Amino acid sequence: MNIIETKNLTKKFGNITAVDNVSFKVEKGGIFAFLGPNGAGKSTTIKILTTLLSPTSGEIMVDGRNPIKEQDAVRASFGIVFQDPSLDDELTAWENMEFHGVLYGVPKNVRRKRITEMLEFVELSDRKDDFVKNFSGGMKRRLEIARGLLHHPKILFLDEPTLGLDPQTRNHIWKFIQDLNKEEGMTIFFTTHYMEEADRVANTIAIIDHGKIVAQGSSAELKLKTNTNSLEEAFLALTGTVIREEEVKGVDRMRAGRRMWHK
Repeated sequence: MNIIETKNLTKKFGNITAVDNVSFKVEKGGIFAFLGPNGAGKSTTIKILTTLLSPTSGEIMVDGRNPIKEQDAVRASFGIVFQDPSLDDELTAWENMEFHGVLYGVPKNVRRKRITEMLEFVELSDRKDDFVKNFSGGMKRRLEIARGLLHHPKILFLDEPTLGLDPQTRNHIWKFIQDLNKEEGMTIFFTTHYMEEADRVANTIAIIDHGKIVAQGSSAELKLKTNTNSLEEAFLALTGTVIREEEVKGVDRMRAGRRMWHK
């Protein structure tokens, strides 16, 4: 059973086509990696799936609902960890969680119990009363994940969740995510520039470039298709080796001069 489906999804910004007839399916309870170079259309696609943007054309279903016509129902079905930090540094960890729960209408008695559970899950219960401004980058990411899980979502969207974190913290966060996927059957949809992460955890991978899906399948299938030995080599074979430094305002936010991480 598929929990996310897109068919001929297209998004244009004036004369620029950011997402071009994109079609893919995400299996319920799976871990789906959505990969692509900077500016390829990843973040734009996620914004459409999470009701932040409306498509120019095409069909979308998220948890059996149309994100355009049933925004509230779709929003209730997912949690999201954005590419950019979104916590309030002047609030404590608990206060950030509490505020999120109130916004989502989680009843007080349920909310307090869930906050306690999620802070324990990400190993931050001992820091619940500390101000977020004093947290490390990894601690903030863990808190953002906990916050995204507060309302029992069926899908967790992660837009470059481990960007800029050290290898130990990255591995720690992925353990949380994989445990969550196994224990709660939650569907994980993520983007990353760390190819080894996608290779290690994703059941299915879709690669997008210049707004189009250029390949889909398991890591093994993509390697076989490109006759390569690693997912990174397969990715480069499909998308090229030129560094993407262009930035299109209003499409995908990119970091000027940033190179793709290689190992």
